Amino acid sequence: MKQLFIRPALLLAFLSFSALAIGAQSSELDRMINGLQSRYNKISTLSADFAQVHTSRDQRERRESGRLLLKKPGRMKWDYTDPEEKHFISDGKWLYEYVVAEKSVTRSSIKETGDMRAPFAFLLGQGNLRQEFRRIEFAKESPVKAGNKVLRLLPKHLQDFDELLLEFDPTSFQLERLSIVEPDRDRSDFIFSNIKENVPAPSAEFTFKAPPGVEVRDN
Repeated sequence: MKQLFIRPALLLAFLSFSALAIGAQSSELDRMINGLQSRYNKISTLSADFAQVHTSRDQRERRESGRLLLKKPGRMKWDYTDPEEKHFISDGKWLYEYVVAEKSVTRSSIKETGDMRAPFAFLLGQGNLRQEFRRIEFAKESPVKAGNKVLRLLPKHLQDFDELLLEFDPTSFQLERLSIVEPDRDRSDFIFSNIKENVPAPSAEFTFKAPPGVEVRDN
């Protein structure tokens, strides 16, 4: 049997090429992480339309949509309009969940709640990607929009989610999709459009006042 012999020079060239390829990918990944972090560190408020697709582990889907408003530090307002009206409002201390049809409001402490919107903290200037995640890599799945990049992030500390996927424009670093994969493999995809940054957002937008006849209960 003829033995395969690789010349040392060819082997060295192959190893050098592999090292360069790995180094280039690492450099590109660092550039993407730095770009995302830098962009959202400079934003004080953000508004966007969103479509939320929740996919259970048995592949059943539930679709919702609405409008989102964020303001640093730690304030959020999610107004769902379809298929039913409901609101999630955080003033940085409390989270209010109001489902209009049920005529009831649940109030939870931000420190105690495991609300799935926690991954949006870095958009509010409350998170550092490299510090909060033990691993960041390019995701293997294709982006929703051609030309975008997708990063896969694994949290460093115990969270209510196992993975976070960020899809963004690699030139502007504008976030266009955020996907949350939960421990039971349920998944929620938030797809953003009509994004506006540093828009007026008075504090009153994040102050919840229960309508007459609506009960507020502590969780």
